[in-house]
Amino acid sequence: MKKYRVNVNGTDYEITLEEVTGAEASKPATAPAKAPAAAAPTVATAGSEKIVSPMPGNILSVNVKVGDAVKKGQVLLILEAMKMENEIMAPKDGTVTSVNVQKGSTVESGALLVTID
Repeated sequence: MKKYRVNVNGTDYEITLEEVTGAEASKPATAPAKAPAAAAPTVATAGSEKIVSPMPGNILSVNVKVGDAVKKGQVLLILEAMKMENEIMAPKDGTVTSVNVQKGSTVESGALLVTID
């Protein structure tokens, strides 16, 4: 597994790729693999982290509420986009100060999802 940083339209994303070699590479895929966790782009403002939607989609679940303490990498919510479930994770340790979506919401790319202090 190798980690790469990719910039798409001015937004940085961190991705992990696995090299497939030999007989594995020539096998046809039998089922789509589960999507890797998507890291939401963040914007820092006065110590706060604003977690925004990396793509348009539907909110399948919201795992936090205002006042919750979260750890870096903790799943905040699940965003369904293009029939794939994407885990939106906390970029840092902190306390949730706002939750701007609810289960069943439809969001556009760049929509504010959660704020962490």
